[in-house]
Amino acid sequence: MFTLVRSRVRLAALALSAVAALTFGTAATTGAAAAPAPTPAPKKQGPTSVAYVEVNNNSMRNVGKYSLANGGGNAFDVAVIFAANINYDTGKKAAYLHFNENVQRVLDNAATEIRPLQQKGIKVVLSVLGNHQGAGFANFPSQQAASAFAKQMSDTVTKYGLDGIDFDDEYAEYGNNGTGQPNASSFVHLVTALRANMPNKIISLYNIGPAATRLSYGGVDVSSKFDYAWNPYYGSWQVPGIALPKSKLSPAAVEIGRTSQSTITSFARRTVSEGYGVYLTYNLDGADRSADVSAFTRELYGSDAVYTP
Repeated sequence: MFTLVRSRVRLAALALSAVAALTFGTAATTGAAAAPAPTPAPKKQGPTSVAYVEVNNNSMRNVGKYSLANGGGNAFDVAVIFAANINYDTGKKAAYLHFNENVQRVLDNAATEIRPLQQKGIKVVLSVLGNHQGAGFANFPSQQAASAFAKQMSDTVTKYGLDGIDFDDEYAEYGNNGTGQPNASSFVHLVTALRANMPNKIISLYNIGPAATRLSYGGVDVSSKFDYAWNPYYGSWQVPGIALPKSKLSPAAVEIGRTSQSTITSFARRTVSEGYGVYLTYNLDGADRSADVSAFTRELYGSDAVYTP
C-alpha cells in the first residue's frame, strides 16, 4: 500500500485556526537581502533530489545536514518550504498570499534557515497550497486577477531571496465563499505571468488538482514553463502527465520515515534505469535519517549519505 498525499500533515493548510490571516502587505514585515552567490558544491552526477520540509514541525536546516560519503556533495539539491497558502479576502473578493506563523518565521530568519542551504548550492523553493477558502490556482476570474497573485509570489521570492515557487493545488475547496469553480484559463494566465516575472527562477508542479490538468488555453501551453513536475502520491511510482522531458520529471515519490527503504531503493534504481532526472522526497525531519537517504543516494549517486548534526 502506498500513502496518498492526503496523509500529509495538514497544519500548513489549517493555519487559520491558530493564526489570524495576514494580508500580503503585512505578512512579510522583515526584509531580507538577496541570496548570496552559492559556494559551488562538490560535483556529483545524477538526478536532482528534492526534499519537502513541513516547517510547522521541522527546520529547513535539516536539508543541509546530508552529504555524500564519496566526494562530499549535497545529498539534496532542492529544499521546499511547505507551505504558504493561497487565501481569499471575502471583502475584496480576491486571493492573497498568506504565511502562517511558522512559514513567516522561516522567511524572517532567512539568514539562518535559508542562506546556509543556498551557500551550499541547495535551491530553496516556497510551496503554495490551498487553504479551504475557495481560492485556488484554477479559478482566477480574469487574467488581471491571476497576474496580481503572480506578482505577490514573485515579490516574495525577491524579498526573501528565494529560488522559486512550487504549485500544490490541494485543499482549495473551490466554490467556498462564493468563489468560482475551476476554469480553463486561470492557471495558464497565472503560470505565464509568474514566469514572466521570474524568468530565471524555479517553477515546479506538484502534479495534483484541477490546475494540473489545465495547462493549455487559447493556443498557449505552459508545460514548458515548469522546471520540474513530480508525482504527488508517496510510496508510489507514477509519471506526471505533463509534456516535459524525463530530465525534469519525478515518477518516484517517497516519504522519509514511512516509505520502506526497499521501496526507496527500488524507485531510485528505476529512476536511473528509465532515465528520469528528478527524485522526490517528503517530510524530512530532525532525526538522523541517513539510512533512508542512503537508500536512494547509493542508487542515484553511487554513495552512502552522511548525516552531520
